[in-house]
Amino acid sequence: MKALEELRQAQRKPAEKVPQFGIGDTVRVHFRIVEGEKERVQVFEGVVIGRKGSEGPDARFTVRRVAFGEGVERVFPLHSPRIEKVEVTREGSARRAKLYYLRERSGKAARVKARERSTSTKGA
Repeated sequence: MKALEELRQAQRKPAEKVPQFGIGDTVRVHFRIVEGEKERVQVFEGVVIGRKGSEGPDARFTVRRVAFGEGVERVFPLHSPRIEKVEVTREGSARRAKLYYLRERSGKAARVKARERSTSTKGA
């Protein structure tokens, strides 16, 4: 059991390389893919509809986007060496842990509200 735990710890990315994002955020995942002999980086942009495993070595997150009228979901391992970077393009406000209800919705109904940032200072 100890050898398995050591292997998991070795596969984890350092804390500063793990991106901070949550459910409902719109992210751009830069993912390295192999085509024959060549390697290239492909960008997958969509809404994070779920996370599993918190921050552990087997953590993963699901990103959903609509491409050519068809919903596409992809599950990415959080600590994968193939993930170059994850950019948060828009922060979303979600009241649920999983946004699976977005699968049945389309158009404006499938949008997630933006998270509000408080810029005012209290007591001033």
